[in-house]
Amino acid sequence: MAAAKSKPNPIPSVWARPQREPDQPALSRDVIVREAIAMLDAEGIEALSMRKLGARLNAGATSLYRHVATKDELMELALDAVAAEIHVPPSDSPDWRAAVTEAAHSFRATALRHPWLSSVLGQAGLAYLGPNLMAFSERLASLFIAVGFPDPSGAIDAVLSYTIGMSTTEAAWLSTVARSGETEAEFINRLLPAAQQAAADHDHLADSYREAAVRTADPVKLRDDKFAYALEIVLDGLALRLPD
Repeated sequence: MAAAKSKPNPIPSVWARPQREPDQPALSRDVIVREAIAMLDAEGIEALSMRKLGARLNAGATSLYRHVATKDELMELALDAVAAEIHVPPSDSPDWRAAVTEAAHSFRATALRHPWLSSVLGQAGLAYLGPNLMAFSERLASLFIAVGFPDPSGAIDAVLSYTIGMSTTEAAWLSTVARSGETEAEFINRLLPAAQQAAADHDHLADSYREAAVRTADPVKLRDDKFAYALEIVLDGLALRLPD
């Protein structure tokens, strides 16, 4: 007798299964995700667990699992929720460089509000099934296609790789500063003497640290300027790929 065929595994994404009705009036998927984002922003990925989240919501883990099966699903939902904060100008924007710059800066601002975002973006499995992430990708694709890029996907990858990379580094830096209990300027001023001493035998690095010492009065502007400068270099390179 032939063995019964086993059913294929379901798609491992929260977006591939229907949402359950709330088993208690105050508890819903939206409420769970909103509280999870607050925990992630305040304490980081390592501190988030279904047990702790249930305690914050005055709900048992069983109630949470009716709406979100795993922590991976919860991260998918949180990632998609914050993606709604990223603004991409319309595809008929008169200046494509200004539009892409606005989108990149909006992504960076969102990533700095939610320091965990960039580090999990590439680890979220099928998170692009989420409606907000899909809408973000669609708007960005429409913008590059309208400009006339022969390879819009490659152009998008270039901008996102730079933006995500810089945002990840910057978010990690700000988390380190926050743990020190100092302001960013205080932390830099305490770090600079040791950095300058270590770079004494390296001319280019020594010059860089001397310049940084002058600009530490406004570290936020320093980070803004660095991000904008390198983004312009990326856009300069992409502009060369546009048809004449």
